[in-house]
Amino acid sequence: MAVTWTISTLERNTDDGVVVAHWRASDSETVGEVEHVGSSYGTCGFTPDADADGYTAYADITETQAIEWVKADVDADAVEASIAAQIADSKAPAISTGVPW
Repeated sequence: MAVTWTISTLERNTDDGVVVAHWRASDSETVGEVEHVGSSYGTCGFTPDADADGYTAYADITETQAIEWVKADVDADAVEASIAAQIADSKAPAISTGVPW
């Protein structure tokens, strides 16, 4: 399994700096005909500084770079572990529903 990280949108101020990144991380595993999915969604806030080393103007930001910013801001390992746990729970649920008749 490999978690896929994506950026759904970026919010920026009028000075061209990104202030919020909306991200999603997801993975899935198919067993037989059943797809087991895990995902997480969140936002990260940033304080852009056009004078800082490494500053990237909005027009030059790549999704890969934005994902790197997000992973540096969140506990990426914990997010990926949570997604793996969601998939494991889906494959072997602790609670089931139904009736015995």
